[in-house]
Amino acid sequence: MKYLALCLLMLLAVPALAVQPDEILDDPVLEERARELSKGLRCLVCRNESIDESNAELARDLRLLVRERLVAGDTDAQAMAFIVDRYGEYVLLKPQLNGSNLVLWIAGPLMFLAALGVGIVYVRGRADTAGPEGLSDDEQARLTALLKED
Repeated sequence: MKYLALCLLMLLAVPALAVQPDEILDDPVLEERARELSKGLRCLVCRNESIDESNAELARDLRLLVRERLVAGDTDAQAMAFIVDRYGEYVLLKPQLNGSNLVLWIAGPLMFLAALGVGIVYVRGRADTAGPEGLSDDEQARLTALLKED
């Protein structure tokens, strides 16, 4: 009985999709394509949530627009291009790797490598100024004498 209750509670934790019944297309193939496209589009109100998951009115408008483009005969790429042209690349949950976005994708790893290089140079510089290795003969003799006194 405990396990059944636990399974039912786990089912409640699954996020509900926001697609309304009146949005669903009659053609299951087109509907599946629309769902896949919707998963890659950002809700402009909710930030990092796809329009497929968002209950915002603007997300609903975007879902309807995707379905409208697919019914009109657009390919997936054409439908996405239409939406990106209309709303900008910000609408994509995973931005494209081209143009100015490429600079943003590369900047993080380059900054990390630059910081790592500066850190290595700093540590090596500190090691070089630490002084000569070991004790001189006079220092060693003095240390030996001090240790024999105790």
